Amino acid sequence: MKCLAAVAFAGAAFAQGTLFLGAWQKEMLVVDEASQKVVDRIHLATGTPHGVQLSRDHKTIYVWTVDHNGIEVIDAASRKVTNSFLLDEGNKSVRFNSWAPDPSGKLLYLITEVVEKKIDRFEIAPLKFAVVDLAQKKIVRTADFPKDELQSQRMGRANANMHLSSDGKYLYLMRQGIMVFDTATFKLVEKLDLSEPESGLGSVGMGQQIDTLQKPGELVGMFTAIDPIVHRQVFGIGRFDLDTRKFQFNPMGPMSGGMLGLHVTPDGKTGYTVTTSGAGGNKRSEFWVFDLGTNKLVRKAEFDGRARYSFAVSSDGKSLYIYAAGYQIEVYDAAALKLRNTIDVNTDITTEMIVLRPGE
Repeated sequence: MKCLAAVAFAGAAFAQGTLFLGAWQKEMLVVDEASQKVVDRIHLATGTPHGVQLSRDHKTIYVWTVDHNGIEVIDAASRKVTNSFLLDEGNKSVRFNSWAPDPSGKLLYLITEVVEKKIDRFEIAPLKFAVVDLAQKKIVRTADFPKDELQSQRMGRANANMHLSSDGKYLYLMRQGIMVFDTATFKLVEKLDLSEPESGLGSVGMGQQIDTLQKPGELVGMFTAIDPIVHRQVFGIGRFDLDTRKFQFNPMGPMSGGMLGLHVTPDGKTGYTVTTSGAGGNKRSEFWVFDLGTNKLVRKAEFDGRARYSFAVSSDGKSLYIYAAGYQIEVYDAAALKLRNTIDVNTDITTEMIVLRPGE
């Protein structure tokens, strides 16, 4: 079936952007959308990539390597590593999943969980905010995470969507609600109540994702809410402005199975997500398509999923990528929601995909 679908789209034109993905072992892959091939491999000195972030101006790629919690900085245009260092020191491991670059390009903000190896045990320190100075190649400042939020916000070990305002003065943590911290003091200045009294919704959360096609400072994502009466999860489309803190949530229906977040086309008119239900041989994967002008689900289509995977939208919004946990990127036609072709990268993909449009 896959071969026949690929033949049907053999004459279709591809996007003209560039894809960046972390891969086993110790490299970032560069894929040319036009030729549908890996055109470069960027060696990483500190280890295997586990996470990626993109600067607000789309000129710099930040890579977290998992071996010893290393940081590598890549110039997107030249595809060269410009900075590389480790956060681990001696018998101390600096664990983190929640992190974001400062708009100035000089700092990284993390939520860390430091593990120290003793003679007879491991000691795990409480969660802390940490500021990494990229020029000094080390953590230069830390602050305690609010104690009353620790139990419900295990940020160091679980993904949390982290962003900064355009002036770098405020840090946003999006999980169950949105917490706003002052980056100078790390004091909690506001906790946005995202409940919707009119619809009976409880707390609203947004999962971790990276969508490089969205406008800087404007987040459009798949949010979830919890019904305070029967504690049923409800999903919907949320919009959040990082500078004005204006939030809109449009509930759409009950959660069923899993969702991989929302990816938006470059024109901002259409959103795509992938849903899964069941397990093992009974696992079912579907593309869901949303009209973002009306906030309505307009199409669904089942596809052959993998045991686990990620997805992204091409730089022109006309293709969908299914990747990770394998050697191939599957390319689906966004209009037909059918498999168009596959890209063989000849190695395991280990991070999310960064999509850069032509000229970026």
